[in-house]
Amino acid sequence: MKTLALLVLGAISLPAATFYLTIAGLGGEADYAQRFKMWAEDIDGSLKKAGGDASVTTLNAPRLEQIRTHFADLAKQAKPADSLVVLLIGHGTWDGHDYKFNIPGTDLTATELASLLDRVPAQRQLVVNMTSCSGGSIEQLRRANRIVIAATKTGSEKNATNFARYFAEALRDPAADTDKNESISALEAFRFAQTKTTEFFDTQKRLATEHSVIEDTGKGAGERTATAENGEGKLAAAFTVVRLGANAAAARDPNKRPLLDKKEQLEQAIEKLKFEKAAMPAQEYKRQLTQLLLDLAKTQEALDKP
Repeated sequence: MKTLALLVLGAISLPAATFYLTIAGLGGEADYAQRFKMWAEDIDGSLKKAGGDASVTTLNAPRLEQIRTHFADLAKQAKPADSLVVLLIGHGTWDGHDYKFNIPGTDLTATELASLLDRVPAQRQLVVNMTSCSGGSIEQLRRANRIVIAATKTGSEKNATNFARYFAEALRDPAADTDKNESISALEAFRFAQTKTTEFFDTQKRLATEHSVIEDTGKGAGERTATAENGEGKLAAAFTVVRLGANAAAARDPNKRPLLDKKEQLEQAIEKLKFEKAAMPAQEYKRQLTQLLLDLAKTQEALDKP
């Protein structure tokens, strides 16, 4: 009988490609418009340096039809094994029922965004909504196998947010790579941006007007912290957003890419196993973890060879 670790590893198939879509919305004022565009371009640059099979698109203040057209293209191009990452930067509103992302002309509602996402075959999805009122979008966006990160915990936090600035920073700052595996996971980026946002308000001696949350169980309202106890973070910990350093170089090297794929599969299996720890006998957990770590060390050794 296969061990849980082997079953987890066998169940993970590294996406053949990752499709990234960053959308900067209306600024309303020149300062905000410039800020949103700058953060979007920062993210765009980091994603394009990450290597591997990736499609990176950045839209600045698009109209609704442009967004619909791009999602229609994604629905045709993406395969079930692929990944989709959608990042929203700008202002949002919430009327108590539905969230709206502010763009020129008709706004994009969370209900329509969820429908557009559902039509894309990519089974692993990450949505990072970094706007004001973004917490109001979680109920519509959450799904099984979809990670949702929001800059605010509810739709009632209406002030312009700073979370996008620090999420963009997370994708290029090695400090965000807390496990030092030269990849930034969705969970690592979330925690980095959350910590930096908190520090911003503390340094400015201002009352915090945004409280970022994460939801990846498909049924929650979002949590400030992701733990094995509340079940949040399991998918996010195993979802690589960008690669750094040697990993990015390996992703561009056809000879090393298969080894990198195996390394990332093993790392994902380890993260998933950690979330299963509480439900497993201690000895079984230790045995499976030891085997995975041994396989990971051998794979890393092969990757490090010239």
